[in-house]
Amino acid sequence: MAIKSSSLEALELKTPEYWMQQALLLAQAAAENNEVPVGAVVVLNGEIIGRGSNGPIHRHDPTAHAEIQALREAAKNIANYRLVNADLYVTLEPCAMCAGALLHSRIKNLYFGAHELKSGAVESHLQLFKQDCMNHHVNVFSGIEAQRCGQVLSDFFRRRRKEKKVSRQLK
Repeated sequence: MAIKSSSLEALELKTPEYWMQQALLLAQAAAENNEVPVGAVVVLNGEIIGRGSNGPIHRHDPTAHAEIQALREAAKNIANYRLVNADLYVTLEPCAMCAGALLHSRIKNLYFGAHELKSGAVESHLQLFKQDCMNHHVNVFSGIEAQRCGQVLSDFFRRRRKEKKVSRQLK
């Protein structure tokens, strides 16, 4: 009985904030590669089955967003593109491409940190999941660790602007 109890306790410790912290680690990895710092994890039955960090620049692939990378790895790991009952945690609100991929993958729940005020397609602009023509429904939970997720992005772009300014001054 103690095994079940400790397993239950371990699962209870894995809150949405816990999973978002895992995504934040991947966002940091993206920043270290000079990519926009976005990270994502796909979770099924209390385990990460897919991880992704933003990588369009170094992968030379416009679709290499964190969400897409995490979905690809998750689908490969369970040998099925339908990720029914899986959750995706991502540090930034998905764009239209990524929101579409979430629908096609049949993700059950989306948890995101910061809103993407320029191109967010879930709550900020298109609200893709609320369109009547969609044949799948994704539950959305926003604002998970929003301040930390937003700060990672702000710090990245602040550093990038500073580097650009220094570069111009050296010319």
